[in-house]
Amino acid sequence: MPFNNESAFSSVEIMDTTLRDGEQTEEVSFTLNEKLALAKKLLLEVKVDRIEIASARVSKGEEESCKAIFAWAKEAGLLDKVEVLGFVDFNKSVDWISSLGGKVLNLLCKGSKNHCVNQLHKTPQEHFEDIKKTVEFAHSKGFIVNAYLEDFSNGIKEEEKYVIDLVEGLFSIGVQRVMLADTLGILSPEETSKYVSKLHSVFQGKRFDFHGHNDYGLAVANSLAAIKAGCNGIHVTVNGLGERAGNTPLEAIVPVVHDFSGKKCGVDEKKLVAISHLVELFSKRRIEKNHPIVGQVVFTQTAGIHADGDKKGGLYKSKLSAGRFNRTTKYTIGKLSGKASIEISLKQLGITLSKEDLAKVLQRVIELGDKKEFVSKEDLFFIVNELSANGFAQRFKVLDYKITSSAHKKPKASVRVLLNGKNYSAVALGDGGYNAFTNALKKIFDKKKLSFPQLLDYEVRIPVGGRTDALVETKTIWKRGNRKIETIGVSTDQVEAAIKATEKMINVALMIGERD
Repeated sequence: MPFNNESAFSSVEIMDTTLRDGEQTEEVSFTLNEKLALAKKLLLEVKVDRIEIASARVSKGEEESCKAIFAWAKEAGLLDKVEVLGFVDFNKSVDWISSLGGKVLNLLCKGSKNHCVNQLHKTPQEHFEDIKKTVEFAHSKGFIVNAYLEDFSNGIKEEEKYVIDLVEGLFSIGVQRVMLADTLGILSPEETSKYVSKLHSVFQGKRFDFHGHNDYGLAVANSLAAIKAGCNGIHVTVNGLGERAGNTPLEAIVPVVHDFSGKKCGVDEKKLVAISHLVELFSKRRIEKNHPIVGQVVFTQTAGIHADGDKKGGLYKSKLSAGRFNRTTKYTIGKLSGKASIEISLKQLGITLSKEDLAKVLQRVIELGDKKEFVSKEDLFFIVNELSANGFAQRFKVLDYKITSSAHKKPKASVRVLLNGKNYSAVALGDGGYNAFTNALKKIFDKKKLSFPQLLDYEVRIPVGGRTDALVETKTIWKRGNRKIETIGVSTDQVEAAIKATEKMINVALMIGERD
């Protein structure tokens, strides 16, 4: 069935369930303060339409989190945008939500006859009577009620009449939205279109949300199909968190809505990267480097021909541009790089080379790539310094260091460095060996009234195979002013690799400081 249904709604509502469904990711749990911070950012900065923050009656911790979020949302005039998943239990879920200050119930109903009969051991009529009692009680408390159709996708495949009758009943008792859950992520875009179109044609003008799961990697495609077939709302999680393969990722579906649905969405695209990184931090789940929109390398060109084409008129650019998401296009440095990639990166560093020196730098980058040694943009400083007369004097060098740790004492580092032609030494404690080392460096920098860059990310890459004598590659990303500095260190010792990366970073920071 073609995706050509015109919904009565010209905009797409985004309901983010990171704080509820996202917590169903293995080993992911948010604290009260984390939930409150994410709720504020999602509604005020990212500008999603609604958020779902918890399941009713789960834990004492959920009570405290909900109470804090509801109190803030009420003061901000956003209480009707904060929702909680509740159950067909007459008054229990409603009383729980109400006691904490909430007013929106997302009622979990059985969207398949199989679940109704074999899990609840009730007839469809008995299940609906229980739903009706719960909804009537919620309305008596002044609640807004939406209804999930759990296992909708199997339900409509197996017995369409059950789903149609249930939806008709739900709207007849004042449910505001019916939320179609592809609970096991089994739908294809064609099936999603077919089933949503059917409901849209039977219940024209009614509100439907689509709740996708990504088991086949089709959550974004299915969400788009649902929108085109008549749904006016979709459910998402930041970074695609969720049970099994996760839910529809907020950061991936928003540009798809804007570019392919023909409808509007209120989410601010420039805030997607920030919320993604915050959820990455709180969830302790790293974003895949090639994750659409927010992944570290998705706006990075590797092939030299791409850099050459961009240099000659943006030939390899699309409307999915880096600037649209408050990011910048990068040109990676490796054996596939051409002269254009190197030139662009050098220009960003403020370095201009002759054709002869440029050829030497390119050849060295290729040689390193063949050895599986990767080069960051900032590493070009050191390659240029080695091969070209346009190099710079190394202003910082770690002359010696000693790091000790034991079971009952904090790690301790003593360092001796060369800084701007003079020797300095310092001793410091830290939460780890590398932290103690950087604390010692900060003492030296404080003494010289120099600002020490802020560490943003620290990544250790160890070859597969488990050999304890393997070379370790440590990549660090630092912030100095408005600039980010990325450097790589390699050693058989993890801490030494990090120290080498830090030594490079400080030289780059001092060099940049002269030019800024």
